[in-house]
Amino acid sequence: MVVESHTQFLQIGSPAAPIRLRDGGLLPGVTLAYETWGELNADRTNAIFLFHALSGSHHAVGRNPGIEGVGDLWQPEMHEGWWEAMIGPGKAIDTEKYFVICANYLGGCYGSTGPSSVNPETGKPWGSSFPAVAAADQVEVFKDLIDHFGIQTLHAVIGPSVGGLVALTFATRFAERVQNVIIIASGFKTTVLNRLILFEQILAIENDPHFNGGDYYDGQGPLYGLVLARMISHKTFVHLDAIERRARQDVVQPDDVLAWYRVRDQFQSYMLHQGKKFVRRFDANTYLRIIDLWSRYDATQEGDAETPADLFERSRLAGQRWLVFSIDSDFCFYPEEQAELVGHLEEAKLDVMHITVHSDKGHDSFLLEPDLYTPHISWVLGK
Repeated sequence: MVVESHTQFLQIGSPAAPIRLRDGGLLPGVTLAYETWGELNADRTNAIFLFHALSGSHHAVGRNPGIEGVGDLWQPEMHEGWWEAMIGPGKAIDTEKYFVICANYLGGCYGSTGPSSVNPETGKPWGSSFPAVAAADQVEVFKDLIDHFGIQTLHAVIGPSVGGLVALTFATRFAERVQNVIIIASGFKTTVLNRLILFEQILAIENDPHFNGGDYYDGQGPLYGLVLARMISHKTFVHLDAIERRARQDVVQPDDVLAWYRVRDQFQSYMLHQGKKFVRRFDANTYLRIIDLWSRYDATQEGDAETPADLFERSRLAGQRWLVFSIDSDFCFYPEEQAELVGHLEEAKLDVMHITVHSDKGHDSFLLEPDLYTPHISWVLGK
């Protein structure tokens, strides 16, 4: 039975006490959209903070048919939680034991303050004037959210993909407030290859004639630019063998015609279909803010540390336990990236377990194959 899930909102800051961002931007108060599952115990020691992936949301479990203020972006495919297989009674993240929190990122488009939100000073969407947001900024506002619940120490932070970057930053900026850290298919510092792939996506959106520098909310948005950006990224999320299997089930659509070129094979049609589906549920400005966060990510810098050794000394002193997953077929966050993270953790003499998942699903394995992750997550959480 699918359980109904509802988005809640927390106001943080105010015009008199604005949110100061790492790059110098100011926000006169922000709204965080979040959902919770399970019950917080009496001494508030059973809380887990889950961080979502690049284009995900705070809606990880249950059925949520609508979010106030989100409008048409909340497409039917979003109504079911993105990690149903992993969260719930008796599952890896057992809601009979743990209180789980997941929040939409600052700069997001699913209820948290972002570029499509109204700037109270102008009465219009922020658009191009919405500032850049770093991983350190995300965890600073999320700290306010756990403070709201009166939680002093989180039992765990968990983050797959881009969520792993934010989880790592939370665990090292506030090491004394985290006991266990679970990182899935993520990294320590964004590679040159990923920076280039992300830059291609930025250029795709920036060069759409409807982008208008980010001020497009009163007209047509940069739909083709966002379609192209999604196509560039999608082939890193899904293993190419899986793309081939899925594409063979599709039929080339009759409207797959560009200005001159007609799409003639199933693989092109499949990728175009994925891009078109994505733009119905996501905002281009939000996409730019999150991939900017990812592109310049360096855990040492986000943690305001001098070296990785300095960064993880905090985790060692806090007695943290770490579980890091690699996926051997991952083309998005290559296994070498997790190996770098694990190397730093081992040098800091932390309690760390590194698991390599063997899968033909690529980066998306963490969404599709819960049995490969459940035993290890359950063991670390219950250790």
